[in-house]
Amino acid sequence: MKTVTLDVASSADVTRRALDAFKGRKRGARISFATPELLWKVLTAKRWELLKAMAGQGPLTVRAVARRVERDVKAVHGDIRALQNAGVLDRTEKGQAVFPFDAVRVEFTLRAA
Repeated sequence: MKTVTLDVASSADVTRRALDAFKGRKRGARISFATPELLWKVLTAKRWELLKAMAGQGPLTVRAVARRVERDVKAVHGDIRALQNAGVLDRTEKGQAVFPFDAVRVEFTLRAA
């Protein structure tokens, strides 16, 4: 099973992980956000629904995703575009959307203000 971890990380943390990767240390797939608020802004409830429908399915057209989640094609298109812009979804050469993972793990720590 191929799992991606969505986390909240500083730019220093992301840089450190990238340097570790260049040294051959495997850490697993990660997509990082600067703040928890940004993570939740990008990953709305409707977009979570898209990820769930797309996980492990390979490349899909926008129309196919819309059918899976029983939503309007135009609305799904906007959500797919937002997830692609955030680096959560990939786009194939044929213009299909792909979420190349079977599972998602979310990791961040909430601290007192």
